[in-house]
Amino acid sequence: MKKNILITGKNSRFFKFFKKDKYKNDFNFYLPNRKTFDITKYSSMMNYLKKKKIHYILHIAGLSTPMITHEKKINNSIDVNIIGTANVVKICEKFKIKLIHFSTNYVYSGNKGKFNESDPLKPFNNYGWSKLGAECSVHMLKKFLILRLSMTDYPFSYKSAIKGAYASLIFNSSIANIIMYLINYNGILNVGGKRREIYEFAKIFSKKKIGKINIKNIKNYPKDTSIDITKFRNILKTKRINEKIIL
Repeated sequence: MKKNILITGKNSRFFKFFKKDKYKNDFNFYLPNRKTFDITKYSSMMNYLKKKKIHYILHIAGLSTPMITHEKKINNSIDVNIIGTANVVKICEKFKIKLIHFSTNYVYSGNKGKFNESDPLKPFNNYGWSKLGAECSVHMLKKFLILRLSMTDYPFSYKSAIKGAYASLIFNSSIANIIMYLINYNGILNVGGKRREIYEFAKIFSKKKIGKINIKNIKNYPKDTSIDITKFRNILKTKRINEKIIL
């Protein structure tokens, strides 16, 4: 029997790469817009789900870039990333839905790199705190998967990149291609690519000349947000997915 999956954030950068027809034999997809399924309004979600049987919610919707938004407009960050996710959690609890939640590697401190899923959490900016706040509510469910992602666009979309800072970046398109193979796992999973200096990554995966910003010239920027992706690699092997997506 086909399973029904609802995806929030249909206007996200991630979603434009998601090819739902690839899974049409196994899943029915519900892709409400914000007007019909507003995560900041519990009543909106209740109205949408009244006569539907949903098995999974893939929760992508949220505020991310630009990062300055989370420093200058914390109300928006709280309303969408924390309260919005808590509303989704309440819906999942009420209707017994499995939640797959998009989080971030920014919940880690960024001071040592190679963070694994059980490392202590201490975000270095408000975006990270907003996503950690969201994770707190997700943990209250019995069935959930938190994906701590280190995603970026292809080609690398910024004019400049940071020299002296390291990350485990993976493309939105790569995650879109394999996300449905992850949904039956539970707990927390780091998802990213190989550890690289951000500037070197940008030079490889940009179609234009990249400017260089030395980390020493940026106040309080984390030196190493890279993550341990051992569990992720093992899943790819189990599912026989080409590991070339790990850049």
